[in-house]
Amino acid sequence: MAMSVGEGGDDSPMSEINTTPLVDVMLVLLIIFLIAVPVVIQTVDLQLPKVQFEVTETKPENVALSVTGAGGQCQVYWGMSPVGHQELLDKAVAKLKAEVDRQGGPNAVGLELPEVHIRGDVNTPYRCIGGTIYTMQMAGFAKVGFISEPEPGSSVARL
Repeated sequence: MAMSVGEGGDDSPMSEINTTPLVDVMLVLLIIFLIAVPVVIQTVDLQLPKVQFEVTETKPENVALSVTGAGGQCQVYWGMSPVGHQELLDKAVAKLKAEVDRQGGPNAVGLELPEVHIRGDVNTPYRCIGGTIYTMQMAGFAKVGFISEPEPGSSVARL
């Protein structure tokens, strides 16, 4: 370390601050944080799918539902007609039973069950969409998917 003396003479006070101890403390703290942060941050190593969106194949036997939550009230539409919770369950059970019977009964070989496609409004509370999923699974539908609108200008691609 060098010793600094005042410029104007021996009687004038020194107006410069010695920052060397401050820099030393900052470097020590930096080293401590560089060592401590990787220890504190714990993550699960996952490889997430790199799919932007997939085109869904619309079949006539699939069920199209729209769910809104305007004013805190959940409203489910089967096609274009509004349905209540019990009516949704009854229609879903009837639709699934009719489709299974059309394909030759529950023991038919190569039985392809219909899917449920849900269009949910952006402002719909989760309880509305979650309740619809639960109702359709109670009816016996195994495949429930969501229909979304892709970003403008995006293309269908698997990365």
